[in-house]
Amino acid sequence: MYNRMLMPLLFNEGADVEYKALTEDVAIWDVAAERQVQLKGPDAHKLAQLITCRDISNLKVGKGVYAIMTDQDGIVLNDPVLLKVDDETYWFSIADSDVLLWAKGVSVSQGFDVKVTEPDVAPLALQGPKSADLVKELYGDDDLIDSLGHFDFARDPVRTSIVSPTRPDLPPIPTLLARSGWSPELGYEIYLEDGARGGELWDICIAAGEKYNIKPGAPNQQRRLEAGMLSFGGDTLEDTNALELGLPKRFVNPFMEPEFIGKEALQKIVNEGGPKRVFCGFWFLNSALQQGDYMRGKHLRIFGTVDGDEDAMSEYTDGHELPHIGVVTALGYSSKFGKHIGLGYIDKRLEKKNAVVGVETSSGHMLAAKVSTLPFKVNGKPGGRMASRAE
Repeated sequence: MYNRMLMPLLFNEGADVEYKALTEDVAIWDVAAERQVQLKGPDAHKLAQLITCRDISNLKVGKGVYAIMTDQDGIVLNDPVLLKVDDETYWFSIADSDVLLWAKGVSVSQGFDVKVTEPDVAPLALQGPKSADLVKELYGDDDLIDSLGHFDFARDPVRTSIVSPTRPDLPPIPTLLARSGWSPELGYEIYLEDGARGGELWDICIAAGEKYNIKPGAPNQQRRLEAGMLSFGGDTLEDTNALELGLPKRFVNPFMEPEFIGKEALQKIVNEGGPKRVFCGFWFLNSALQQGDYMRGKHLRIFGTVDGDEDAMSEYTDGHELPHIGVVTALGYSSKFGKHIGLGYIDKRLEKKNAVVGVETSSGHMLAAKVSTLPFKVNGKPGGRMASRAE
């Protein structure tokens, strides 16, 4: 379940076929569970700004941004994409948590003139190097598609409506088209604005995508690990504050001029020396991992020293105890890198030391892993992103 909805996670052809489609051709995902929370009214901007730790004062209509949401203690509540639909309308395209009730509660407490609702909008994602060619075919407007930068979107009753090639007698399918998606590849999300036509839209995309080797799938765990992409709820802990995510200042700015919930708490963390742990990557140094050790949602404890001493780690494997210094929140095998990789949290003192730590598997074995900053780099260059997405 995701946002109280069932979401397909794997299709019959398997994970390898889906990965190939995502990285070489085009993948289609039903991400209707990526619900929208709409703020509409004269105070929509005030509410949107109050519930994100990112400065959105200069956000223009037609633009989207990654907008972390925090509570009064600076703890991460969600990590949605925020779309400014018009001057009095914002959409939060959310991860798995109840942002609707949170936004309503904040609005009522502040006496804002804004209506908080969940619009009838269900996203469908097209991701991969050939997604632009497919989207151009669907909309028949190359100029529009070429004009969209990353996180840009368009919503127009003519230009972003899709005409069925087999039923031109039917009204065009109204959509909002965004250049976005939960992958590091070039990709688009089609926000369907007529919920009764979801099956029809899927069939149109599949038929048009055959020449591009389209395959159905789901947000890809392997690919997002390679890119070091955060998964809210999977990679965030109950007490993860926004500064621990290690994001650039434009995403989390405790000292920006606009007010937001959690601002004072995050300022206090900075003034007291910053976060004690940080979100990071891990290169596993052997291949002893079993399938059960990297199922989604399973966290593994990390042990080691703040020096990342390999000799100390070898002593630990001989029975000596070392302190618990972090947690692996997700891991899996990377086809791109040819080894197991992981994401999680580590004592901040180890973040940039290439430290070697021990990860305890569910079976009690200790595996060595090297701490990595994110994104993962190979020969000094980020290895998790494809050239298909303009940076």
